[in-house]
Order: sequence, then structure tokens, then C-alpha cells
Amino acid sequence: MSRTRTPVVTGWFAGEGDDFRLLGTRCSACASVFFPREDAFCRNPGCSGGELVETPLSRRGRVWSYTDSRYRPPSPYVSDRELEWQPYALIAVELAAERLVVLGQAVPGVAVADLTVGMEVEVVPGVLNEDAETTWTTWHWRPTGVTA
Repeated sequence: MSRTRTPVVTGWFAGEGDDFRLLGTRCSACASVFFPREDAFCRNPGCSGGELVETPLSRRGRVWSYTDSRYRPPSPYVSDRELEWQPYALIAVELAAERLVVLGQAVPGVAVADLTVGMEVEVVPGVLNEDAETTWTTWHWRPTGVTA
């Protein structure tokens, strides 16, 4: 039986492989970029507002900060409470072109000991959770040059 691949949050990312991108929005009046995407109004207090246009974000950025998650987060985080909790690395990545910092999990197998502030990482498709019917997809950050 095959599982249905379902994004954890619709409209935040798209594509596969080298075409995978996080999706933000850019204000046509002030050029501010937002992620998570903003579809109602420009959040820049100095902007009178403009059309918000979907824009793919840079695939690569630099580690701004990182930590590890040693406890199971509360709902709405999805995880099987019957299984033992597995810690993971959480990375804040600076996207220089967009002037944003985006948070996300490291790819499985990358621990905090493998990370340094300033190292280059790239966004790749990831899996948050699976059940009998669904593979819940998300994004992960992977150090460049790592194929895991």
C-alpha cells in the first residue's frame, strides 16, 4: 500500500529534488519578503501596502544559530507517542537575499556536533511523520556537500 504525500502546511513549500523551494511572499510596494507567507497584508509597518506575490526563497543560506530538541514538543507537533522520542537538530538559517532567518530541522543524521555558525546549508524535502495512510512532508536543512 502506498502512502499519500501530504504537506504539513499547504503553500509553504513546493517541488522535488533540485526544484524544491520554500515559498514566501514579497510585497510589491516595499519588496519585503515574508516566511511564513503572508497573504493578507504587508507586515512592514513603514509600508502603505501592496500586492503580496508568491516568491520562491533561496535554496541556500548560512547557519545563524542551532540547537537540539531533547523533548517531545506539544501538539500540534505530530509524532507517535508510542515510540521513544528521538532528538533532532534544529537550525536557524539566514537567507541573505531575502533578509530572513528561517527555522527548520536538520536532515536526519546531522547532529549539533556537525554544525557551525556560518556554514552553508541548503533546503531539501523532508518527512515529518508517517502513519498507515499518509507521509507528512516538510523541509529540512542539509549542510552543502552532504548527501544524506
